[in-house]
Amino acid sequence: MSKGNGADSKAWIGQPIKRVEDLPLVTGKGVFTADLKADLFARFVRSPLASGKIVKISAPDGVKLITAKDLAGVNPIRIVLQNYNYIPVEQPLLATDYVRFVGEPIAVVLADSMEAAEDAADQVEIDITEITPVVTVAEALSEDSPLVHPHVAGNTVVDGQFSSGPAPENVYKKVRSDVRTYREAALPLEPRQAHAAYDRLSDRVTLTCTTQSPHLFRTIISDLLGRPEAKLRVIAPDVGGGFGQKATLPPEFPVIAWLAVHFGTSVAWNEDRRENLLAGFHARDAELSLEGSFDAQGKLLAVDADIRVNVGAYSSFPTSFAVEPLMALNEMPGVYDFQNYRCRSRGIATNTCPMAPYRGVARPMVVLAMERLFDNAAIAFGLEPTELRRRNLIRQFPYKSVTGLTFDEATYAETMEMAVTAINIPEFRDRQLKARANGEYLGVGFATFSERTGFGTPAFAARKMQFTMGWEQAQISMDPSGFVEARVGASPHGQGLRTTLSQIIADEIGISPDKITVVHGDTDRTPYGWGTFASRSLVITGGASKLAAQKLNGKLRTIASHLLETSAEDIVIEAGVAKVKGTDRLISVADLARTAYHQAPRLPKTIEPGLNETATYDPGGTFSNACHAAIVRVDIETGQVAIERFVVMEDAGRLINPMIVDGQIHGGVAQGIANALLEEVVYDDTGNVLTTTLADFLPPTSLDIPAIEIGHVETWTSASITKAKGLGEGGAIGPPAAILNAINDALAPFGASINAIPASPRRVYAALREARGL
Repeated sequence: MSKGNGADSKAWIGQPIKRVEDLPLVTGKGVFTADLKADLFARFVRSPLASGKIVKISAPDGVKLITAKDLAGVNPIRIVLQNYNYIPVEQPLLATDYVRFVGEPIAVVLADSMEAAEDAADQVEIDITEITPVVTVAEALSEDSPLVHPHVAGNTVVDGQFSSGPAPENVYKKVRSDVRTYREAALPLEPRQAHAAYDRLSDRVTLTCTTQSPHLFRTIISDLLGRPEAKLRVIAPDVGGGFGQKATLPPEFPVIAWLAVHFGTSVAWNEDRRENLLAGFHARDAELSLEGSFDAQGKLLAVDADIRVNVGAYSSFPTSFAVEPLMALNEMPGVYDFQNYRCRSRGIATNTCPMAPYRGVARPMVVLAMERLFDNAAIAFGLEPTELRRRNLIRQFPYKSVTGLTFDEATYAETMEMAVTAINIPEFRDRQLKARANGEYLGVGFATFSERTGFGTPAFAARKMQFTMGWEQAQISMDPSGFVEARVGASPHGQGLRTTLSQIIADEIGISPDKITVVHGDTDRTPYGWGTFASRSLVITGGASKLAAQKLNGKLRTIASHLLETSAEDIVIEAGVAKVKGTDRLISVADLARTAYHQAPRLPKTIEPGLNETATYDPGGTFSNACHAAIVRVDIETGQVAIERFVVMEDAGRLINPMIVDGQIHGGVAQGIANALLEEVVYDDTGNVLTTTLADFLPPTSLDIPAIEIGHVETWTSASITKAKGLGEGGAIGPPAAILNAINDALAPFGASINAIPASPRRVYAALREARGL
């Protein structure tokens, strides 16, 4: 279903062509960081305590031990945000006087193999005087709480407050939504890895690592080490999943680069799964309290919100402590039409692993809070939850939200109606009643939401960070044989961007995608760019690639017009051939390319030799949207939840490659289901992580993921020159809300309610027992 400019005559956009990325990966020919050989291997010694003062670090003779004293002159990681009462803190690359979370790097040992390095690390003795840790938000905000950082009063590192005006007067009902999202971890298939090789001749380091942002990592690592950027090359080879964790700089990476320079050799660090779950950045540890004010017709008039996010011990680079609290504050209103909003959103420091963006960032939390609010309000009004949403969804575009976000053309109501039709609510309610009579409990839940994507410097400038990122650049060259190389600053790691960019470029130039190679992930070979995260690459890098390809097409048509003795406006390039409209006069693109390089004297002096074009794109952003619906079955004897159906109705604008789109949705939904039902990082009262193996931290298996039913609307947006919107995170945003709503619908006969994720069997069963007074 398309809404926009209609079909395009160009051949490649919209086709589900196979991903060019896949063949090396499925045949075992991919190249990952850990595949590289090194002279030395590093193993980090990590803090066993959540809070304490370092007294002594020692190792037996023969153990090559590096501590913070050896890194004198290396700068700490420090992120500045000039907004929302943000308080900067410094993170040393190796803990100096104090440790602040279990797993914090204290020292590093080197050996000639990974196994030897691990054995050597076990011989390191550390003496730490324990200090009472602060583990939870409640502890951190208590009056007598110890301070994680001495200069951060009340442990509050960011305090965002927003108010749109006085409370409304015609309030008929007030409804609450209090939700708890427990701590998550991204769990990429490949943990973090780094390999640094020093070249004595050039005094240069090549750092190959698992990163989503090679250029940004090069800049910050150079700043930390005090070396020119020209002396550092960063390469992201094949990367086994990122999900935001690998867009965040780990302190281990600059340490590995420093070691390579210091010892004049190659050094590798290969993180294991336990390290990744212990210290590899966490996400979504939050408490959200909402009160919605509704009029007599069920129209939402106002929302009052209080958000408290446990942001851990240090601020992550580049997004800072503030990323989850402030995104939650700004995007809480979502797809609903109201203009009265008050919110306080705080980031609270604790002695736990630092937080970083994870697929969806704060939006799974705020969508959960808002969608629970609407389901609670529907009960209060005696309405189907979807009927209450109908009365409140935004329908006129462009729409300016109460927090100042401009929503471009979208289909919030349409996608919900598609999901309602797919579920067939009257039929489901009949089946639900019959199942209850047989002692079986089914529930249905919906989540309607938008996903902010493809935003450039205008959005980042509003954050008042120490740098303003957002734009992207593409460089496109055609060689004398007619093959194209596109070099981009984005750094895809599973999204299929090489394929989709080749489709965009192919249509603009007039050649086939198999003539195009996309180069990324190497700071020596690509223009400066900000990387791949926040559902931005197809919109922004795709836009830059489209503009550069248009320039190249223009030059080819100019050359063809000279050779074919006509005007450039009369030339059309299709299927690798330049033609004069309405005639049989033509010349191949390969011949045009050869002429541009080898026959320059045949061309006017106004045409420069060669075929090389560059373009930059910096949009304001666009919003994709979706409605997710889930039908679940709850076993009231065990609390086990099984998903019977999961429906996704998505509007991501123009679909460049529908197969890749569906793959992105499938992967996101799987992670969203894991967030809703399974995955949780658990700390004990002393700040020790209890879930550092996959026997305790439970990722989903194929048995946990149902068939995902997907439908599409294509609203071609004017906010993106490709007419496409991003969708990399949307699949993960909706499932927690849809599934939790469905569980509560199933538990309705018992008066039980669960408002925390993951909704584990233990939590579901506890809610049932509480409702029964047990």
